[in-house]
Amino acid sequence: MYESNKLLTIGQFASLHGINKKTLMWYDEIGLFHPARIHPENGYRYYSYRQSALLETILLLRELDVSISEIQAFMALRSAESLQQLFNEKIRKLDDTIAHFRNIRSTLCHHKQNMETLLSMDLSKITLVQKQMRHMATVAIDRTISYDESVERVLAETKKYRLRRLHDASYGSMIASESLYRKDFDDYSMLFIELPTSVCTDDGPPSLPTKKAGLHIQPRGAYLRAFYQGDWQNMSAKYEEILEYAKHHRMQLTGFSYEKILNETVTDRMEDMIVQIEIPICMHAP
Repeated sequence: MYESNKLLTIGQFASLHGINKKTLMWYDEIGLFHPARIHPENGYRYYSYRQSALLETILLLRELDVSISEIQAFMALRSAESLQQLFNEKIRKLDDTIAHFRNIRSTLCHHKQNMETLLSMDLSKITLVQKQMRHMATVAIDRTISYDESVERVLAETKKYRLRRLHDASYGSMIASESLYRKDFDDYSMLFIELPTSVCTDDGPPSLPTKKAGLHIQPRGAYLRAFYQGDWQNMSAKYEEILEYAKHHRMQLTGFSYEKILNETVTDRMEDMIVQIEIPICMHAP
């Protein structure tokens, strides 16, 4: 059996826990963690292996950015209940941080995909793609709502879902397929915010919204994808082209057309911005 009561030098004890011995000296000076014995003649510090569990707890709390004062308060009233409470609080904060970095990763992947699309796209082509179901927060708009008011509504919806900034999610505009068939190409009905997956899952961290009620579902399935670049006043020509393509290939446009700008991070000129258009379709019987 290991001699758990054997005393170790400060160097040995520091090496055992992967820290600098100056850290142990500082902990002793501020009254946070004392050695098991101090030699009365030379002042050397000695530690017991039995102190390892407590030191590891302190080191874990420091790694979780718990302040020295908080740890000192815990040490003064050390108990299973107080440690559990402290751990619960830090786990909640850690879950929030993990969720935030997952959202950042998702955003980076989204922008990376946009850049890959920009570098390989053919603006003249209309293609058929398969998309997975996504959840979106939406903001109703119409021709009577000013641009500034639309922006305010989007920002309010962003805060509702606790996104730290607008670019934690992709966003764009929606126009009903019925409007396209009526050739009313300016009849936008909604702005959308495509929420990160962690906001929509039912098993997400408790600090994030977990209810899907009220969210718009972008359906899974086949979509026509097209791109437009140029004066936005002439964008109707692209929709005319899409309608003709769908008719020729015996496709029915359904739901909404989802528009989003792919390159606003790399250009400021409106006429240089590239809009991606995606519209769900169903096939007519031959």
